[in-house]
Amino acid sequence: MNMFTKILIVGPAWIGDMVMAQTLFKLLKQRQPNAIIHVLAPKWTSPLLERMLEVDHILISPFEHKKLNLYKRYVFAKELRKENYHQAIILPNSFKSALIPYWAQIPRRTGWRGEMRYGLINDMRILDKAKLPLMIQRFAALGLNQHESLLGQLPWPTLQAQPSSRKVKQSVLAICPGAEYGPTKQWPADYFAEVAKNKLALGWQVWIFGGKKDQIIANEIQQLTDNACIDFTGKTSLQQVIDLMSLVSAVVSNDTGLMHIAASLQRPLVVIYGSSSPQFTPPLAENAQIVSLNLSCSPCFKRFCPLKHVNCLMNLTPEIVLAALNRI
Repeated sequence: MNMFTKILIVGPAWIGDMVMAQTLFKLLKQRQPNAIIHVLAPKWTSPLLERMLEVDHILISPFEHKKLNLYKRYVFAKELRKENYHQAIILPNSFKSALIPYWAQIPRRTGWRGEMRYGLINDMRILDKAKLPLMIQRFAALGLNQHESLLGQLPWPTLQAQPSSRKVKQSVLAICPGAEYGPTKQWPADYFAEVAKNKLALGWQVWIFGGKKDQIIANEIQQLTDNACIDFTGKTSLQQVIDLMSLVSAVVSNDTGLMHIAASLQRPLVVIYGSSSPQFTPPLAENAQIVSLNLSCSPCFKRFCPLKHVNCLMNLTPEIVLAALNRI
């Protein structure tokens, strides 16, 4: 193994996945303290990488999301040849994500088989989902040699916060009501409002987090709580979200990227699971409560309910979430 191994990580596009990818970065640094880690990632995930101590350099992907851009990828990859990477680890399973390491002539290119990437990946792994049920296990396994097995507790993500910019004099509940994936992961606005009203009545502040797309559900919650919450949706950068989230007393969230940010900050956390599964992407926090009805039809991992009822969320009442909140 090289004394100074230089590794290019092709990172995932989703916020939550990028947070969980820090487990791999930590593992690589544990195994090779002198490793130099560069991460190729979409621009919107770079604020997360800036808060990860293990990342030495961030390469912003210049490609449009879901576009192949073959010639542009080739030119970009050719420029990377001068970096003399020893290894590339490709976290996405897509065909296009494996092109740049191949064209950059990186000698060892590690990844799961994914979309039939024979030839592009020369250190190919075949995923045993039963053996590696967790997303962080699947990421971390790519940091091992071909026939090694994961042993012991994996390191959890730990984003670095800079919370000194704001002082909080009372307890704060953060709610994360958005769901980028779709409505089967989004608990109803009126349910979030009931939880918010409970804490507001006890003298807490309630902060709403999310992106611009989440402003609609945030407005619904505000209307139902007489605008008593502080709404940060669409008004904060991702780094500001990290810093603000580090100050809160508790978090109630859908299974979203913001949930993984809260977990990485070790905030007391209640996570609502509808169509997704805590067996795949659980909150990696010491003080977390998972609420799920475990219906026979879930997890379906669908964006829209195939049965047209979304009972996995509609029947998960505010009382259930409040009870979980009182346990953390």
